[in-house]
Amino acid sequence: MSHVAESAHSATPPASSASSAAAPVSLPWVTRLVSMDTVSRNPNLGLIETVRDELRGLGIDATLTHDSRGKWANLFATIPAHDGETNGGIVLSGHTDVVPVDGQAWDSDPFKPEIRDDKLYGRGTCDMKGFIGAALTLVPDMQRARLAKPIHLALSFDEEVGCVGAPLLIADLMKRGIKPDGCIVGEPTSMRPIIAHKGINTYQCCVRGQAAHSSLTPKGLNAIEYAARLICYIRDMADQFREQGPFDEFYDVPFTTAQTSTIQGGNAINTVPAECRFQFEFRNLPTLDPEPIFARIDQYARETLLPKMLREHPSAAIEISKIAAAPGLDSSEQAAITQLVRALTADQDKRKVAYGTEAGLFSLAGIPSIVCGPGNIEQAHKANEFVALEQLAACERFLGKFIHSMSVDAHSH
Repeated sequence: MSHVAESAHSATPPASSASSAAAPVSLPWVTRLVSMDTVSRNPNLGLIETVRDELRGLGIDATLTHDSRGKWANLFATIPAHDGETNGGIVLSGHTDVVPVDGQAWDSDPFKPEIRDDKLYGRGTCDMKGFIGAALTLVPDMQRARLAKPIHLALSFDEEVGCVGAPLLIADLMKRGIKPDGCIVGEPTSMRPIIAHKGINTYQCCVRGQAAHSSLTPKGLNAIEYAARLICYIRDMADQFREQGPFDEFYDVPFTTAQTSTIQGGNAINTVPAECRFQFEFRNLPTLDPEPIFARIDQYARETLLPKMLREHPSAAIEISKIAAAPGLDSSEQAAITQLVRALTADQDKRKVAYGTEAGLFSLAGIPSIVCGPGNIEQAHKANEFVALEQLAACERFLGKFIHSMSVDAHSH
């Protein structure tokens, strides 16, 4: 048994009720990863260093890229081709962070994985430590396979807060001259290939007015009321996209969307509010450039609202800053990675999703990408998140076929 497998098997097995399915071989690794609380606000370095050390035990060196805080990191590791080649090949990519459990009513400890009715429950089982655990379990198989091209592992941090970590990893690859031929991002898709997803763009807006007693409203400037006008403008844009398109019927929501998600302002009912802050986002079809969408919002703020505000008070201001952005994905059907994953899954259906992934970032960097992984996105981010054991087993079968497809034997036929 491999060093990775031995160490993974030493993890405490999850509690289980009656189960009819044979346990997936990746279960020890998956449960070990889920047991590590890597909610985005917490450092992920413990998990990353654990994986690094296990890979080192197999003779594989991993490169870590840290963020400025030093306690979060990405990992990139290469299983070379049989001739030692480390460039080209395919990346298996996953994010190590998970969303919070605060305020959710779980039936079991979200960080103590538990099997019930052939499902593994725990935060991150579905999104997306199931895929990462399956890939790590099969590393010894990759090493034995006499690969014609290398297989790479990419683990990122802070995907859930706007794909913050992956750009550092990708920039490091570019700097080192590493150019993979393709990337499979293992987000939960029920092991069905996803060829496109929307882009996500998130912003913070601060509207600054002037406080005054509410009996003297002309002496103040109401920040909430002007923020409301900008919010309504964003809603009008969203309505326009909904009614006029452009449309892509392969998406569950076939048009670009926009919304305001949080707002704070004011401090007393008898005071003209001096400040109002809100956050908004829009999710664009990948065929739409997000910059002109934001430019419309910014132009309305600067050219329509701000002049009116300045006429009321000279200290007026509107400040909009980008929180995060992740590009959309629109994979070519002709791309080798698309054809490979379609062949391995025997699935030719065209599917596109409204949620975002890191596949768009890899694609933007010139690495053709596709999304395919175990679990259903409907189980993600909620209480009692789970991945069906059969999904983990399906992922293992998929990765087994993938490893064979990368081998000299497959390329010699």
